Amino acid sequence: MTLKDLLSHLPYAADLYDALHPVRPRTRYNLSQLEKALPAAVEQVRPYAQKAPQGKKIILFATLHYWVEQAVIIGLALRGLGHEVTIAYLPYGEWDKPLNRFDLRRQDLYTRRVLRPLGELVRVISLLDVPASGHLPPALEAAVETASAFDVMYTLQVEEFDRESDLYRLRVERNRHAALTATRFLQESRPETVLIPNGLVTELGVFYQAARHLNLKTITYEFNDQREQIWLSLNDVVMRQNTDALWAAKGSLALTDAEREKIIGLEDARSSAKKFGKGTRFWQEVASVGGEKLRADLGLDERPVILLATNVLGDSLTLGRNIFTASMAEWIEKTAQYFAHRPDVQLVIRVHPGERLMKGPSMLGVLARALPQMPEHVHIIAPEQKINTYDLMELASLGLAYTTTVGMEMAMRGVPVILAAQTHYRGRGFTHDPQTWEAYYATLQTILADLPSHRLNETQVETAWNYAYRFFFDFPLNFPWRLMKFWQDVEVWSLSRVLSDEGRAEFGKAFDYLAGKPVEY
Repeated sequence: MTLKDLLSHLPYAADLYDALHPVRPRTRYNLSQLEKALPAAVEQVRPYAQKAPQGKKIILFATLHYWVEQAVIIGLALRGLGHEVTIAYLPYGEWDKPLNRFDLRRQDLYTRRVLRPLGELVRVISLLDVPASGHLPPALEAAVETASAFDVMYTLQVEEFDRESDLYRLRVERNRHAALTATRFLQESRPETVLIPNGLVTELGVFYQAARHLNLKTITYEFNDQREQIWLSLNDVVMRQNTDALWAAKGSLALTDAEREKIIGLEDARSSAKKFGKGTRFWQEVASVGGEKLRADLGLDERPVILLATNVLGDSLTLGRNIFTASMAEWIEKTAQYFAHRPDVQLVIRVHPGERLMKGPSMLGVLARALPQMPEHVHIIAPEQKINTYDLMELASLGLAYTTTVGMEMAMRGVPVILAAQTHYRGRGFTHDPQTWEAYYATLQTILADLPSHRLNETQVETAWNYAYRFFFDFPLNFPWRLMKFWQDVEVWSLSRVLSDEGRAEFGKAFDYLAGKPVEY
């Protein structure tokens, strides 16, 4: 037992230490940039708040210091628009490492000190002050276990894990505490809107589940690769990327010439290793060399090419997306074994390049176990191989995907695609969507029997392009501050500028929707 562990059992030991040394704890928990910016930010908001008409009663929850920093600035903007804002927080700096109560209390006291300039403008509450007594209803207890499993999978980039592990036990303990305190706090507060980043992993996911259990209007939000954009969802986890309402509103509308030019420009950038718009990401590391040159480079012959594109294990866009498979790994393993007995075609498995940045197991290991003796007609593209995925699409006669947008983009090129999991473009009219293993194998058998006749027709291809435009350009909303490069964005879009006529014209819709107004597409 460490000295801090001993001190954590002494009443007010952390409070006394903090009174004598009122500085930031030497942990990852760091609000220094917020501390520097907050007094001026409050003064920018004050005149707008005094004049704004009364809005909604909003609770904004955050944990982890970077989400807390952004939540405070978003909360101030909402306050400047007239809403009554409460920021609830848990002062954790890391979700996957235990923290003794001494340091946790010091981080809490530090947070209170940093947030003091909010004064009467924005109410602040630490969930550590809310009693965590009692028992959770069965539905929320199950949600805690599911959320904790997601946390472990997300942390380790795995799909299978030991429920006796220290990490899983830690996540269950913290998530249960968060669920108990969130339930009590929300029952007592009865806000009109609950606002939560992400809504899927860590305590953010459990707070979302508690809010929905109480049938409160709940908004979750996240960010994509484009600056000045936000994704958000009403009464849904934004990481599910639920586009049902968007597609219902706009799916029957033909693309205008300007819209078509825009989506063509985006696809050109994605396939040509170029950035697009205000994006920060290169979607390919190497430029296209063309399908036929790649065919020669990979030693592929003229047999049809079946392209299977993987996701990264444990990615938040795959968690909880299984339909008929136990896991993505199981799907890849069984699919590879199926094609091992189909030498009439060539299976090319594109392992996600993002695996190079991850610490979890690779799909390469899954494939090695599935096919210890790799058949000559099965080709694996490793994560580090400098190959443009769009060249592979050019060669493909059939695409297989879990949740990756590669499946959608193959359909945009007329390639038939079978989806194995729940992704946002499933069921939009241009993919094959089996619900069982039997249906999956039957779909494979049918399409492979006559690949040319299963090329998408003109209407299906047009639907895929239409959907892609809606997803990439209508689903995100204009918003001033992404989580990445957050303080750089604040320099460009100060609170006074965001609350000005210019800022409201640019971002007003997003703030209205964050406050709980139903999204209008």
